Amino acid sequence: MKSYLIYLSALLIVLFMGCNEGIDPITRVDPGPDQSAPIINIQYPTEGTAISVYETVTSINIKFEVTDDIEIATVKVDLDGSELASYSSSDFPDYRRFIEELTYDNLTDGPHVLMITGTDLDGKTTTSTVNFSKEPPYETRYAGEVFYMPFDDDMIDLVSVTRPTVVGNPGFAGESVAGSNAYAGAENAYLTFPTAGLFDNEFSAVFWMKVNAVPDRAGILVAGPEDTANPDAQNNRTKGFRFFRENAGGMQRFKLNVGRGEADSWFDGGAAADVDPNADEWVHFAFTIGQSEAAVYINGQPVKQGPLDGGMSVEGIDVLSIMSGAPRFTGWNHLSDRSYMDELRLFNRALSQGDILSIIADEGGAVGYVPKYDGETFYMPFDGSNKDLISGKSATIIGTPTFTEEAKEGSAYEGAEESYLTFPTAGLLGEEFSAAFWYKPNADPTRAGILVIGPPDAENPDAMNKRTSGFRFFREGGETNQIFKLNVGRGDGESWFDGGATATVDPTAVDWIHLAFTISSSESVVYINGEVVKQDAFTGVDWTDCDILSIMSGAPRFVGWNHKADLSIMDELRLFNKALTQEEVKTIIADEQ
Repeated sequence: MKSYLIYLSALLIVLFMGCNEGIDPITRVDPGPDQSAPIINIQYPTEGTAISVYETVTSINIKFEVTDDIEIATVKVDLDGSELASYSSSDFPDYRRFIEELTYDNLTDGPHVLMITGTDLDGKTTTSTVNFSKEPPYETRYAGEVFYMPFDDDMIDLVSVTRPTVVGNPGFAGESVAGSNAYAGAENAYLTFPTAGLFDNEFSAVFWMKVNAVPDRAGILVAGPEDTANPDAQNNRTKGFRFFRENAGGMQRFKLNVGRGEADSWFDGGAAADVDPNADEWVHFAFTIGQSEAAVYINGQPVKQGPLDGGMSVEGIDVLSIMSGAPRFTGWNHLSDRSYMDELRLFNRALSQGDILSIIADEGGAVGYVPKYDGETFYMPFDGSNKDLISGKSATIIGTPTFTEEAKEGSAYEGAEESYLTFPTAGLLGEEFSAAFWYKPNADPTRAGILVIGPPDAENPDAMNKRTSGFRFFREGGETNQIFKLNVGRGDGESWFDGGATATVDPTAVDWIHLAFTISSSESVVYINGEVVKQDAFTGVDWTDCDILSIMSGAPRFVGWNHKADLSIMDELRLFNKALTQEEVKTIIADEQ
């Protein structure tokens, strides 16, 4: 016992000496001068946040952070000029950083101003302000609207005030077409929603997407029956619908499949339903399912329409999948879509094209121009730009074409040597096609391409002239006689529409002329000033490898016979996904006179 006490005493002496000799005592360190005012970071709400909930009065969780280089003295939170909370140094466990989440339970409809003020020990003050709003309970804007999910920092159907089941970890895009945010897809992530109340005898869906080509195929909206025979690769297509996308030579092709009860119907627009995923642009999609037909629209333009015998069967359709084919349409690997989606609306009726265009305009879409004529897919007036007003996209300019005030209306395109425009054909091609435009001919050079959609010619890369697909509309002749000709590729060969003397114009004796041509599945027609100059039967156009439209030149796909840049003037170019009648051609002429 005595030895133990001696040992303990010695240990205490060592510790005491260490505190005074081996280890420095704790002393205050001067933090230096207070140079900066507090920094305030308001995490929620952010500027422009629009809170949409069913209740007229709701709660909000205000999240913020205040930091200072030395020490925070006070923090004050005001909403609409009234103090919600104040904090002092005793509330700051970390005297340089204060993180807080404050709940306010009495937020009413209308605009609001959140103001947070931080003051440091030296008296320097910072105030940060955010303007946000609480929207009144959503009231449907359109006839037949049964579902509206804007994805504004939340995933909720504002019509039923119901949240979907969230599978995986989808997120928000940090950008949008309208509102404060949009849905961002992720691997193995999607939403499901009960279909009760969504379906009637008719159905439509409209939404915006910014397409991500990874993965190269995905489901977008699917409402299908359970496939008990293939539980791990479901693909029962006899009922409901499947709207999805697939790779098509680097483009993404959008398709609709509808189940009629005993079988299914396909609505595949081919190249007309292609979207370039590399464009990094918001694109508007819609599809409608009626009792006798269905249609797919891209940017308000129909890319596929067709009969639907007996309409859609909704038997056993209990779940809607959003941004994936899972769980009911996975047999062909149409899984989660990693694209962005915004402003998803569903309807219990088949929308018209006018309805769809109105929604696009209401949501601030860039489409702008509302097509004036049935089937119009492209309108380039050349009024100071080479932009298609329907898609909002500009043509690629080759060389140095110009604009001239010598025009039918506004300004017009004027050709130049080795100059022309190209434009992607996505959304322009279908079973039928027409073009109509005004033209002031210049016979120098004596031959030129005017409008060409053709395939590349790998065998003749410097003198391309492959004519088995697409079309070539061009002129050739002499100084006083220019013949306008159309060549169309059928896939197995080509067909010529050459009116000879009837399709000949003297450039020295005419001013503006109107040119048009139509291509259907059974015939093609060439018009000059609304009159038929050549009409003949053929078996329909083939669009294989036809990815670009050349305007005012045969280059690059039709130069083997020297049909290059046209130095003539062109105005009011319109393209259509239908074969215009002669009456429709004359109507366009009369409207533009």
